[in-house]
Amino acid sequence: MRPVAHSLHDEAAARLREAIFAGTLAPGSFLDEAALCERLAISRTPLREALKVLVAEGLLRHEPRRGCFVTEVTERDLDEIFPVIALLEGRAAYEATCRAGAADIAALEVLHERLCQHAADGAIAAYYEANRAIHEAFITLADNRWLAQVIGDLRKILLLARLQQLRAPGRLEHSLAEHMALFAALKRRDPEAAESAMRDHLLRQRDALRDIARNLQSRIAP
Repeated sequence: MRPVAHSLHDEAAARLREAIFAGTLAPGSFLDEAALCERLAISRTPLREALKVLVAEGLLRHEPRRGCFVTEVTERDLDEIFPVIALLEGRAAYEATCRAGAADIAALEVLHERLCQHAADGAIAAYYEANRAIHEAFITLADNRWLAQVIGDLRKILLLARLQQLRAPGRLEHSLAEHMALFAALKRRDPEAAESAMRDHLLRQRDALRDIARNLQSRIAP
């Protein structure tokens, strides 16, 4: 029976995680356990185990005597997370550059060609997807499970913010240039330059998001 319970709470966690990332469960929203049990067709025990998993991942916050709420990501959170993830992904780029073989570089070449085409077309959604694939490729190449685990956890939190940094004026072109500089460093086997390029790339994302937030505030200010 225990393996069945384990699979139930894993499945429930996966479905709730998907709903959170899709925005179906909005930031700040309360999770009604009775309603979720009915919706997911499970009992309270596997649901509560699933909720514990998502609390541990940072996607939910638990308030004593109140229950669970979807995490809200603040500007302060972004200010604190981006320097950390920049350091971690910078290290991943360093290790990936040390380990990349000819076949790895060829595969990254295809991804970067795709990225260039999406940028030329102004296809932001497709650009985001190619961008995500490139970041994941660097993390995979680094072959460091601890880096991958911590970066993955932080990226889950960033997904909650539903970030749209490429909407900032000129950001798409700058992002592409940053990616190409990173790839050039990898191709010439320069791990220090790759680390610096990845770190700068992520910190500039935060700058772009800050500019977007300021522009929105200036528009709604009386």
